[in-house]
Amino acid sequence: MNNSKPNLTRKLATAAIVAAAYAALTIVLAPISYGAVQFRVSEALTVLPFFMPCTVWGLWIGCILANLYTGSVLDIVFGSLATLLAALLTAYFGRKGNTVKNRILACLMPVVFNAVIVGAVLTWGYQIREFSDPLLSYGFNALTVGLGELGVLYLIGYTLLRQLPKIRSFREFADRVK
Repeated sequence: MNNSKPNLTRKLATAAIVAAAYAALTIVLAPISYGAVQFRVSEALTVLPFFMPCTVWGLWIGCILANLYTGSVLDIVFGSLATLLAALLTAYFGRKGNTVKNRILACLMPVVFNAVIVGAVLTWGYQIREFSDPLLSYGFNALTVGLGELGVLYLIGYTLLRQLPKIRSFREFADRVK
C-alpha cells in the first residue's frame, strides 16, 4: 500500500488546523494584533515549522485570513509574505537540528521579517509617520513591530521550542507529519 496519501492528508490537515488557529488567535485578540504597536500572540505559532515543515503553508494561509480582517491589500500581501518567509527559514533551522543556536535563529526570523516588511507597510502604505522624515518614521515603525514580535517570539515562541519536544504526544505527532 502506498503510504504517501495518508501522510499528505495528515500534512494538509495539520496545515489547515494551524491556519485556523493563527487566524482565530489574531482576530480574537484584534486590539493587540493590528496597528503600529502589535503584540500578535498568533506569531508564536511561527515556531511550528521548526518541527513540522508542513505548517509553513498553514501559517501563510492563516496570516492571509487574519489580514483579510483589516481589508488592506497591503496587509494581505506583504504581511503574509513576511510570515511565509519567516516560516520557511524557521523550517530551515529546524532541519539543522534542535540546538540553542538554531532555536534562537528560528525565533529571530519572524522578528526580522515583520519588522522590515510590516514596518514599511505601516510607513508607506498606511502613512503612519510619527516624524516628518519618512525614513525616521520607518525606523520607528520597524522598531515597534520588531519589539512586539521579539516579545511574542522569545517569551512564548522560544518556550514552545523548548517545551514541545518534551511532550511525547507532540513528538509522535510531529514525526508522523514530517
